[in-house]
Amino acid sequence: MDDETLLRRKILDTANKSYRQNIYTYTNFLSISELAVYNSIKKELAFASPETFGGNEACERQLIRFGSPDAFGYEDTYPIDIIKISPLTPKFAEELGHRDYLGALMNLGIERSLLGDIIIKQKDAYLYCLNHISGFIIENLKTVRHTHVNASLCEQAPENIKPVLSEFEIIAASARVDAVASALTKLSRNACLSLFSSKKIFVNGLVTENNSSQLKPGDILVIRGYGKFIFGGCGNETRKGRVYIHMKKYE
Repeated sequence: MDDETLLRRKILDTANKSYRQNIYTYTNFLSISELAVYNSIKKELAFASPETFGGNEACERQLIRFGSPDAFGYEDTYPIDIIKISPLTPKFAEELGHRDYLGALMNLGIERSLLGDIIIKQKDAYLYCLNHISGFIIENLKTVRHTHVNASLCEQAPENIKPVLSEFEIIAASARVDAVASALTKLSRNACLSLFSSKKIFVNGLVTENNSSQLKPGDILVIRGYGKFIFGGCGNETRKGRVYIHMKKYE
């Protein structure tokens, strides 16, 4: 059984459990590619009222929750904690990147599916994780690369990691997804083709390999390595027949 078929089966089993037992059920964190598999079968799962969430609306890695207040008569909180990871001596701390934090966590023997997004703010990092693993991380994460760190639980989401939408305009040949992606990444259209073929471009949660498809206002465009955007539509044309494109980006 291939990985995609296995994932589909696990998602369906989680949905059926919620429906049969009248309880909320959750998957682990899914990558954007795994979420694309979920989105491809989402209509088949409507009977179990699925929703996705990763800690905030801009998170790339998300859980699927099955069940709803309408069906069960009560709300349930997503089992996600936020952990702040700070250097013990900021003055001497290294410049640490996403891979450094993820590597340190994986070295503790933690499965990737238990960990959500890692947001880096200057010398600190904020980790979304499943709540049953947060105590283990806080107790055992002491070093990231060569920097000694302290991990602590955030009682609520810090203001500085809440997503902010910035608005801007780009100039593109048209509203075709490859033209918009080219303008956003500053890559040539031919170079952008490799992003499509390597399945790094998603529209509304689905992998997009058709580079000629047209974006519509409100479409959510994710380009792996470049960010998450909302397509706002086309504006005026330039003298050379290109168009102004209204965009928003999650910062």
